[in-house]
Amino acid sequence: MKLIFRHMKKHWKLVALAILIKFLGSVSELSLPYILEYIIDEIVPSGNLTRVLLWGSLMFVTAIVFRALNVIANKRAIDNAHKISYEIRQSLFEKTMNLSGTQFDALTLPSLISRMTSDSYNVQASVAQLQSLCVRAPMMLLGGMIMTMLMDFKLSLILILMMPILILVIYFISSRGIPMYTKVQKKLDVVVRVMRENITGIRVVKALSKEDFEKRRFAEANRELTRSDVAAATVMAMPGPVIQFLLNIGLSIVVFVGAYRVNLGEIKPGVILAFLTYFNMITMGVMGLSRIFTTMSKASASANRIGEVLAMDTKELAKLEESLKAQALKDDAFVRFEHVSFSYGKQEGDAADFGDEGREKALSDITFTMKKGETLGIIGPTGCGKSTIVNLLMRFYEADEGRICIDGKAVGDYAKDDLRRKFGTVFQNDMIFQNTLYENIDFERKLDEKAIRGAVEDACAAEYVDGLKEGLQYEATIKGANLSGGQKQRMFVARALAGNPEILILDDSSSALDYKTDAAMRKAILEHHPDCTLILIAQRVSSVMNMDKILVLDNGKCIGYGTHEELLLGCKDYRETYEVQMGAME
Repeated sequence: MKLIFRHMKKHWKLVALAILIKFLGSVSELSLPYILEYIIDEIVPSGNLTRVLLWGSLMFVTAIVFRALNVIANKRAIDNAHKISYEIRQSLFEKTMNLSGTQFDALTLPSLISRMTSDSYNVQASVAQLQSLCVRAPMMLLGGMIMTMLMDFKLSLILILMMPILILVIYFISSRGIPMYTKVQKKLDVVVRVMRENITGIRVVKALSKEDFEKRRFAEANRELTRSDVAAATVMAMPGPVIQFLLNIGLSIVVFVGAYRVNLGEIKPGVILAFLTYFNMITMGVMGLSRIFTTMSKASASANRIGEVLAMDTKELAKLEESLKAQALKDDAFVRFEHVSFSYGKQEGDAADFGDEGREKALSDITFTMKKGETLGIIGPTGCGKSTIVNLLMRFYEADEGRICIDGKAVGDYAKDDLRRKFGTVFQNDMIFQNTLYENIDFERKLDEKAIRGAVEDACAAEYVDGLKEGLQYEATIKGANLSGGQKQRMFVARALAGNPEILILDDSSSALDYKTDAAMRKAILEHHPDCTLILIAQRVSSVMNMDKILVLDNGKCIGYGTHEELLLGCKDYRETYEVQMGAME
């Protein structure tokens, strides 16, 4: 709840105004039974019609005022809740953008999605209730009790004696809600994960005729969520009937005792009528408190989950301060890996040695250098660590051991934005957005149209772009499903080249291209971007054999490093791969 109160504090003037209006509305509402009692016991017996009309008009105006104030207060509370939830979602999104790969893996994408949606909605609902129901419910409860005490203390003792019992019922039952709703949100994470997997992989599901299997898998996740939600809702619904039962007993006692005292002439009939009205207000106040506990239980669980993300240390400043102490390298290496090792699955604060925990290293003691403008090909079987080198170079993850430098400076010296502006990247699973071709390539970087056109030509995509019907060309709106695999890969390469990067990374970016197009694209890149340092990850020897240096990986270890000719002589695995692939082409 600290997260909620911290954001409410930023808007304390607006929040205070909503609370004040709600307070005045509640005071107006509490005055109505008192006015009614006075009219019945004092004004009506006097027989003065003018006074009856005057006090009746006062009661009518008071009722209008209280309704109007409540409407205004609720409207302001909702507006404030939207502003605060907007800020929380924005902070959560910005924090998500700066999480390390390790932190992202630990949280998981489905969990982040549910925190951004379901959890933020629960927080929004609680903020609205804190400004309205959390004012009105205590006012109805305490104000109603005070008014009954002023009217007749003996009858009010019945309510006073029941209050501790009611509060204990609410507390003991509702205190179980936070852990139960936390469990519900975790089950929702699972449902989101299964749904996301099926939406993104629908073609694979259909191709393998696994629709029934996936339906059963989703049904199981949905069933677990429903069970948790029903269990939590059942527990949180228990206070209502119990409180209503206890209050009905109290109301019966008030009617019985009140009627007896009216018969004795100790109190007037209007007092009983006012008491019944105040009793209903007190009932609404207690029920409102029960609702508050339910909403706050959900909100507290959700706020804690959001707070977990916001509290994560991205270590940007700490890394910067630490790395600034390091001495810059004096040689001419532009990209340098020095004895770098890394394992996935490491939690923050874990030791660097993962052997005891059974985690295999994705990279082990990798060392290589590149001069500016040089080219490096990385080749090896699936899962050998090729893409991990890119993840570490761009600081998506932090290396467990060793040092990574760019232009004589450790990657930790750079602010992440400055570091990543140096790169143009094509990943294995890049995304085409539903937008124009131009915007897909420019990606809000405000690039020069000439540079974009040149990048399209270098990526061998000009023929496809110019061939669009109706002359739409760059203004054509495209979707990922509209493009073939080869067309997508060429658009990704064009996007990477358009920014004129210092380092171009092509991670298996030509797997869907024919050999002729692949060769033409690599030739255009080398000719038109001579100062660009190129790292090319591939499965095909033909794609890397003309690189200045080639790094051969297997199980995260370097088993060969050198030119194509050197590797043919000195690396058995590379030579066998070359013979198999090139022999198949002949």
